[in-house]
Amino acid sequence: MPTNKLNIALIGYGKMGKIIDSIARKRGHKVALKISSSNLNAFNADNLKDIDVAIEFSKPKVALQNLKTLANNKIPTACGTTGWHDHYQEVCKSYLDNKAGFIYASNFSLGVNVFFALNQHLAKLMNGFTAYDIAITEAHHITKKDAPSGTAITLAEDLIKKVDRKSSWTLDRQSEEEIGIKAIRDQDIKGTHTIAYRSEIDEISIRHKAFSREGFALGAVLAAEFIHDKSDIHTMQDVLKLSLPE
Repeated sequence: MPTNKLNIALIGYGKMGKIIDSIARKRGHKVALKISSSNLNAFNADNLKDIDVAIEFSKPKVALQNLKTLANNKIPTACGTTGWHDHYQEVCKSYLDNKAGFIYASNFSLGVNVFFALNQHLAKLMNGFTAYDIAITEAHHITKKDAPSGTAITLAEDLIKKVDRKSSWTLDRQSEEEIGIKAIRDQDIKGTHTIAYRSEIDEISIRHKAFSREGFALGAVLAAEFIHDKSDIHTMQDVLKLSLPE
């Protein structure tokens, strides 16, 4: 359990926010501010002045402005909202300019971050085996807004860095230079991601399947505990001390 007890702001208080709230309190923290669509006027400098760290789990269309507000108020932040990543460098600059720590993760699950490392290692091994094509499948609940998932995009981008014959990813389609991502939306699927290397004679695949949202929530709280006293940009690899392949 952490030794520092934190005043946490939850920006976004849907299903995930409620689970984060429960885990944070079990770990001895105080959730001093909860922002949802019903109390947006409470998201202001006065209410942020005693906050040690924020956890941002909102929606893609509002995440960018939320993060700018937090950065301008010098609030270290762990952000798990996906769908805004085109502005990542802009957001990082805002936090660095304000000397507030920032972690973005497309997936805070401890298991998924081990899966990210495994994906990179397997990609490095498979780089020279050109007979194998690569495809990603991700499955989530029907209320998930973005497709493909942020986790699938992270997996694809990590593959592109390690596999010379792949230069981009695309949704639902695939060419020799592209990694195809198939997005499935069905009833209450917490999140499943599969990477398959297929040749004419066999297939090698790795998969991560989430059974509950608690894994994502615990990772977000651990990230907040890590970043609350930092003033720069970090990743979940820093939080979990994962050694990634060169």
